[in-house]
Amino acid sequence: MKYFTCLLSLFLATHTLEANWESVQSEGEPVARHEAAFIEFEGKFYLLGGRGIRPVSIYSPEDNSWKQGTPPPVEVHHFQPVVWEDRILLICAFTGKWPKETPLDKVLAYVPATDSWEWSHEIPADRRRAAAGVVHIGDKIYIAGGIINGHIDGHVDWFDEYDPSTGTWSSLPNAPHKRDHFQAAFLDGKLYSAGGRLSSTAPNEGFLHVIPEVDVYDFQSKTWSVLDKPLPTPRAGSFTLALHPDIIVAGGESASQVEAHAEVEAYNTQTDTWSSLPDLIQGRHGTGMFLFGDHLYTCSGCGNRGGNPELTTMERLKVK
Repeated sequence: MKYFTCLLSLFLATHTLEANWESVQSEGEPVARHEAAFIEFEGKFYLLGGRGIRPVSIYSPEDNSWKQGTPPPVEVHHFQPVVWEDRILLICAFTGKWPKETPLDKVLAYVPATDSWEWSHEIPADRRRAAAGVVHIGDKIYIAGGIINGHIDGHVDWFDEYDPSTGTWSSLPNAPHKRDHFQAAFLDGKLYSAGGRLSSTAPNEGFLHVIPEVDVYDFQSKTWSVLDKPLPTPRAGSFTLALHPDIIVAGGESASQVEAHAEVEAYNTQTDTWSSLPDLIQGRHGTGMFLFGDHLYTCSGCGNRGGNPELTTMERLKVK
C-alpha cells in the first residue's frame, strides 16, 4: 500500500507524516482564487494575486481567522512568490485575460507590515515571461523556465539570476527542458524544476504536453542535469516544496482527468527514489504549499483543470 511505503521511506529519511491531510476550520474564509500564491511570512499566511484583481487574504494561526488586505494595483497571476527582507516579491508574473496574457515589465512587491504594494525593478525586455519557477537563495533570486505569450506559445528554457538589491539580471545556462506552469525548489546546493507543461491553445492540447522530466541545476558545478527518475504523475500547475531530504510535488492539472490532481509525491534526494504521500483532501492547482510549525499547509486554488471551481478551503498535513 502506497501510504505504508511512504511512511517507511520518510521514517528512514528522518521525518514522518500523519496518515491524512486534515481540513482547517477557521473564522471567516479567504477570497477564492487560483493561479495565485500561498506563502507564509513572519507567522501569518498570505494568499496573493489570482485571476481578476483579488484583495490579499491574510490568515492568523494565532487567532485562527482570516482578514482582507489591499488588492494589487493590477491583475497579477501565474507566479511563484519569494520572501525578500520585509516583503513578498512577485517576479515574472502575467497580467490580463486568457489566452493572451502579457508578462509584467517590473517586479511587484507586497509589504505585509503596511499592507501595501510597490513596484520595484524593471525586468529586461528580453527576459520577461510568467508561470516560471522562482527561488530565493542567499542574496539572489533565481528564475527558471516560463512562457512569454500567454497560453499560446513562447515557452522558454531560460535560467536567470536577479539581484533584488541592485536590480541586476544575469543570464545563466539554459535548462534541459522548456516548461511553464510549475514551481521550483532549492535543496542542498541544487535547484529542482519539477512538473509543468508546454501550454497551448491548440484544440484539445491545452493540458496535454506535460513535462515528466525533472531538471536539476548544481550551483557548485554550474551545470544542469536530468533525474533518471521522472515525476511519477506528470502534471502542471503543481506546487513544490523542499523538505529535507525530499522535494515534494503536490496537486496540479493534466489532460488525464477533469478533476485537479490530489497526488502528493516526494523525491528523496539521498536515495534517488520517489514515494507517494497521502493525497490531498481536495485536488487543486494554481496555489502554493509551505511548512509552518509541524504542518504542511495548502489553500485555495482550482478544483478542476482550467478555471472552475475556485476554492477557499485550507488543509494541512502533520510532519514529525
